[in-house]
Amino acid sequence: MNVTPRVESPSASLIASRWEIFWERFREQVPIGLLALASSLIVAMLGIILGNIVWNGIGQLSWEFLTTAPRAGMTEGGIFPAIFGTVALVILMTIAAVPIGVATAVYLREFVPGSNLAYAWARARAARRWRERLIGFGHVVEILFARATRAAVNNLAGVPSIVFGLFGLGFFVQFIGGSIDRLFYGGELTYGQPAILWAALTLALLTLPVVIVSTDEALRAVPRELREASLALGATRWQTIWHIVLPEALPGILTGAILAVSRGAGEVAPVLFTGAAYFLPYLPSRLNDQFMELGYHVFILSTQSPDVEKTKPLLYGTVLVLLALTFALNAVGVLIRARVRRQLRARS
Repeated sequence: MNVTPRVESPSASLIASRWEIFWERFREQVPIGLLALASSLIVAMLGIILGNIVWNGIGQLSWEFLTTAPRAGMTEGGIFPAIFGTVALVILMTIAAVPIGVATAVYLREFVPGSNLAYAWARARAARRWRERLIGFGHVVEILFARATRAAVNNLAGVPSIVFGLFGLGFFVQFIGGSIDRLFYGGELTYGQPAILWAALTLALLTLPVVIVSTDEALRAVPRELREASLALGATRWQTIWHIVLPEALPGILTGAILAVSRGAGEVAPVLFTGAAYFLPYLPSRLNDQFMELGYHVFILSTQSPDVEKTKPLLYGTVLVLLALTFALNAVGVLIRARVRRQLRARS
């Protein structure tokens, strides 16, 4: 019995190939479409929030609102003390956080020996001279200390901000401030109270992980050949870091500072216990003065005002000013970073 083989028509095979091509393209486009949809939802939510704030707060902005103090139970007047306090707080926080964060990252990236603990331990035990053995065990201690520091940085990044506020109250205000009062002021209450200095140091602790991680990544991106070339020309390790590594990593360091400013400018919980005041008739002029802060002022207007509906325009205006101030501080950092990058490109 002869069986005639089945022959597919060219049109059928063409349709099948087109269908397979369409299916493959569809499978490729579905994940891309879902990612685009998720991104669009995030942008849309951000646009709705910003649009609502701008729509309700733009009418409140005026010269009087930006340059006068609140009055009539926070239902009239302006927010200049809060603007001044926020700017001063962010500047002090940056001065405290950036140098310590950069120094920590430089130590972890440039000075700590190789991270192979087992090899360092075996090398220290195999050393014959007591001096070499002591140096080897010192390297082991440095590696352990570096690992503990990295673990501490990672844990600090996940601690709630309210915990930083309570820590600042107990450590900075009561312990350090109280000790200063007992040693230098005869027990008179001077630094052992909430103040802008303690609030800035608390925010510096809060933003320290951001600065350390950003600086560490920036230092890692610097080519190793630059370090080796500098050392080969006779420069010391510190000269190499100061004149070669840090200038190359400066844009990344400034990125960390910008992120720190963005987070610190809007935090309320840490300053709630360490320095922010409900209302002050004067501007802070000393490090042990209390201050008004925009984020805390928003909290007060929304929860503690005797007439919340009457203060709602002030609330929207304050939030708009806080966002504009944060964007302005970030813009200054971005401009400085762009200028540094241009200088590095021109020099290279």
